[in-house]
Amino acid sequence: MNGKVAIVTGGAGGIGSEICRALAGAGAQVVVGYHTSAAAALALAGTLEGTGHIAAPAPVADSEAMNRLARQVDKAFGRADVLVNAAGMTRFVAHADLDALDDDLIDRILAVNVRGVIAATRAFRPLLAQSGEGLVVNISSIAAVTAMGSNIAYCASKAAVDNLTRSLARALAPQIRVVSVSPGLVDTEFVRGLDESWRNQQAERTPLKRLALPAEVADAVMAVALHLPFTTGSIIPVDGGRPLA
Repeated sequence: MNGKVAIVTGGAGGIGSEICRALAGAGAQVVVGYHTSAAAALALAGTLEGTGHIAAPAPVADSEAMNRLARQVDKAFGRADVLVNAAGMTRFVAHADLDALDDDLIDRILAVNVRGVIAATRAFRPLLAQSGEGLVVNISSIAAVTAMGSNIAYCASKAAVDNLTRSLARALAPQIRVVSVSPGLVDTEFVRGLDESWRNQQAERTPLKRLALPAEVADAVMAVALHLPFTTGSIIPVDGGRPLA
């Protein structure tokens, strides 16, 4: 990926940071997008392999802010080759506890996880289309298929992301490919902070009997970028066979 530029929203998160490291290791210049984790994003950008990496605000629920980021990337690099939509949010709420799933939480989940994908893709579409080989990778979740996850709004948001992946793949072809990478529960710091019994149940219900690793999600992103040039509109699972259970 020498000479290419990759933008990762949610780049300072547990999954996003591994994706940034993998992209930089392959030779890309990486824009580590962040919302509230400025210090972590700046630190990560400074430790990535290679040179030219930057950290930049990427509040995906703010469309104008994403347009500003696209202009910043254009000015700094003159191109964008890969956009990874890794920004996301959730909170653990038992599925049956509808009263605890308040409207503000629902709205925030949908704004970040769904509208954010549209906003980021829309902002970077002109740059991604320039080479005729642009790529958008949406980080989804197996919760889109199993309807099991941190809360029911989160599950619905990831089902929407997979649908967006298919729609955008059709709409943006042939200049831009769009793919979902869909992990099972990933062993991040956030997940380790969730209810332990629930987390252990998810691992036990998975045929491979463990959680996904952040690096395994990054490997799938790199496979799409480097080895699957004729793949678009696909949902690529990294889930340990969870739907088989």
